Amino acid sequence: MSDSYKVSHYRQYPPGTEYVYSYFESRGCDNEGWDSVCFFGLQYFLKRYMLGQVVTQAKIDEAAELYEAHFGGDKAMFYKEGWQHILEKNGGKLPVEIKCVPEGMVIPNKTVLFTMVNTDPKCYWLTNFLETLLVQVWYPMTVCSNSRFQKLSIHKYMKKTGNTEWATPGGVGFKLHDFGFRGVSSVESAALGGT
Repeated sequence: MSDSYKVSHYRQYPPGTEYVYSYFESRGCDNEGWDSVCFFGLQYFLKRYMLGQVVTQAKIDEAAELYEAHFGGDKAMFYKEGWQHILEKNGGKLPVEIKCVPEGMVIPNKTVLFTMVNTDPKCYWLTNFLETLLVQVWYPMTVCSNSRFQKLSIHKYMKKTGNTEWATPGGVGFKLHDFGFRGVSSVESAALGGT
């Protein structure tokens, strides 16, 4: 799963490239006071799409056929040899290492949230190929961060207006309700945003 333009990137790296180290950060927000992000959602994407054997011969053959049609008969755009290498030398497991801050942690904007590097020097192209999938973590992080700031705002004004009851049902934890399921694009989006 990647943007189609990334399929040809393996041909664009300088000769001799062995490792590509990439990072992911929140660049910031224009809302005053929103100076941090709550890191959340990466585990789902890792477990759902990247754990265990994810490369199979059937998937490679299907991708080769699809990309050949997509790129007007050009078989060289899809790096079949690279995917065969992952299947044969890594048992179909993606040879990457990901390091991240703990999920749920509030991190200042412009701070690295996670990094990724290939662990097989023949798979230097894989690191940024996977970026398209992993940037999907923005959705649960955005919902989580927005919810956090909304709860902080509710707390501020409850305190300002004399509230002394903080536990459920009168407290902050019960004041912010999620009606987001009906407005998202899929059941998966609802689960990721409503966690």
